[in-house]
Amino acid sequence: MIEARGLTKTYKLGAGKSHSLRDAVTGIFTRKNGTRETLTALDDVSFTIAEGESVGIIGRNGAGKSTLLKILSRITPPTRGTASIAGRVGSLLEVGTGFHNELTGRENIYLNGAILGMRRSEIDARFDEIVAFSELEKFLDTPVKHYSSGMYMRLAFSVAAHLEPEVLIVDEVLAVGDLAFQKKSLGKMKDLGESGRTVLFVSHDMNSISRLCTRAIWLKDGKIAADGPAVETVAAYLHEQTLTGAERFWEDAAPAPGNEIARIVSLRVVNKNGETLASPDIRESVGVEIVFEALVDDKVLIPNLHFFDERGACIFISHDWNSGWREKPRPAGRHKATAWIPGNFLAEGTISVTAAVSTYKPLMVHFIARDAVTFTVVDSLEGDSARGDYAGLLPGIVRPMLEWTNE
Repeated sequence: MIEARGLTKTYKLGAGKSHSLRDAVTGIFTRKNGTRETLTALDDVSFTIAEGESVGIIGRNGAGKSTLLKILSRITPPTRGTASIAGRVGSLLEVGTGFHNELTGRENIYLNGAILGMRRSEIDARFDEIVAFSELEKFLDTPVKHYSSGMYMRLAFSVAAHLEPEVLIVDEVLAVGDLAFQKKSLGKMKDLGESGRTVLFVSHDMNSISRLCTRAIWLKDGKIAADGPAVETVAAYLHEQTLTGAERFWEDAAPAPGNEIARIVSLRVVNKNGETLASPDIRESVGVEIVFEALVDDKVLIPNLHFFDERGACIFISHDWNSGWREKPRPAGRHKATAWIPGNFLAEGTISVTAAVSTYKPLMVHFIARDAVTFTVVDSLEGDSARGDYAGLLPGIVRPMLEWTNE
């Protein structure tokens, strides 16, 4: 269904053609010898995807994932190489892609269907299902320029998924939706894959990639670093992320994750003495310390931490629930919060931590620092952990020492 051969995409950094007197004048002083530096977003990428495959595209920000999808969706041409897709393509790459702001939701459904090559009778047959899935019945006759980003995404995904393209290409726009709709959308994508549609899915959620995709392509610096079964490729990708280490500081980096309300300063894995801890013993308590800056005085700011295993499965999420800051705004300034994980709780292996600060009423996420730090839990085999003296492989994402009784 999809074939890419030697795809290469380069961009020239800096301004393009001058469109104003100001651009022309400043360009005289900023352009060096009439040349500009080039950036290679994709470098000789080749692969084939068979009909009915669900393939995840993974990699760090700037690896070339979105550029690849834009080439496959015919939004931008490659500098070199070829890409071909057999069948009708539904793309969902950016919120509102393919929508006309002045048209209503109803009119945009028909517009998108026409762009996909659907006859009006085909769109009519699926219209009610699209509207029901999007949960936007009340706003159907409102111009979409008045929609929020979440409403845009709901309608765009509903159209792309229900007009039955042979190939569905989805970038991580689902992240702007609420959790219930994300779950429903992921379920729909799974159904499409199981029905024989070809799905190409970009996400930073490795658990979703492992669950929805049979295969994953890992892009690194514009090249394919790995291409194989999703679980194995995700594990290899996450293993490399352990190089981020057990501490990270953003003070000297610009910009740090955040907005006008809060931004992150640092994240560390620590022991009881406040020392950075990269490889805690399984029996030892582990603290994850987040330092963030409150930039206003009137927001309730709640730090939260997300813990993932090597395969991208979420082990658990923890919010600051008992410090008293859930009921009152934090004063502007620097705040430090530490979440403590008891010993004999996590299983051995590499754990990655994503940190965020949110306001819950109304829900607003001020920053997310994904896979910001990692640490590796080790089991010493000294006989006083849940492992005991057993030296073999023990599955599971947690390994608590439970109380047992015998009669």
